[in-house]
Amino acid sequence: MTTRKRTRPSKAGQRESSVQAFSVRDFFATFPNDDACLIRVMEVRYGLRHVCGKCGVESSFHKITGRRAFACAACGDHVYPCAGTIFQDSRTPLQTWFYAIYLFIATRHGVSGKELQRTLGVTYKTAWRIGQQIRDLMTKTDGFEMLKGHVELDEAYVGGKRSGKRGRGAEGKTIVMGLKERGGKITTQVIENVKQETLRGVVLENVEKGATVSTDELYSYGLLTGDGYKHGAVKHGAKEWAYYDYRHDATHHTNNVESFWKLFKKSVASTHIHISAKHMDRYLGEFSFRSNHRQMRNAMFDLLIAAL
Repeated sequence: MTTRKRTRPSKAGQRESSVQAFSVRDFFATFPNDDACLIRVMEVRYGLRHVCGKCGVESSFHKITGRRAFACAACGDHVYPCAGTIFQDSRTPLQTWFYAIYLFIATRHGVSGKELQRTLGVTYKTAWRIGQQIRDLMTKTDGFEMLKGHVELDEAYVGGKRSGKRGRGAEGKTIVMGLKERGGKITTQVIENVKQETLRGVVLENVEKGATVSTDELYSYGLLTGDGYKHGAVKHGAKEWAYYDYRHDATHHTNNVESFWKLFKKSVASTHIHISAKHMDRYLGEFSFRSNHRQMRNAMFDLLIAAL
């Protein structure tokens, strides 16, 4: 039997004041026109000086006037930095694309298609496409790595009808699961149900064996100890939000992952109104990316551009 001592919940999800600001003024000073955006794409993807793929000489590359291309100073071979990216064949100006990316990293609550339409001055079809491609880019950039140390797990129910039953068993909701490494990354995904075999599969795929795992009292999580995890469950139904486990020398709570779901749900309700199950993974990827990189906001641009 686990020895437990109730403790105060931590201030999970609190934003540190050390996050570097990147204002609208900073954005337009850095990217005043399409040429500046193109140079940044070239810098991040290839470098303005690198070994030419044609002549094999390490040389400088200079922008060609009137074209989205750079020429090798040694042999004149052309490099098109936007080739194979979301910018290729797009008639939308690069600065517009970059400003859309800026909007995505500058907000905590996401950007709706209608907001992009109004802000960028494009059609709704173009705004929706830009938004979805940026979300795909965020998901791709975050990559995958096993969570370790102390990991919090919690599932949430998003969407569905505004009235009626809430939480588990509510009609028409999409079930999503979050796994947050304390002091590290959060991973999220859509799941079909909260049955034991489903949750077990998600944990085995994402959390290293031997890790300490904190959950709520959902019965399906009872499997974790048998799979080699140090499991502790807080009893929310008994108004228990955190407790200290002397056996594993760990404080169990799910405050960090619950804070993520609180922000996500409020954002869906206020910004997006509704997200279909078909596109839920994209929005989860977007919010996870921002959460995982919130301390390096100025570098988010380069992370996304490098992943093009």
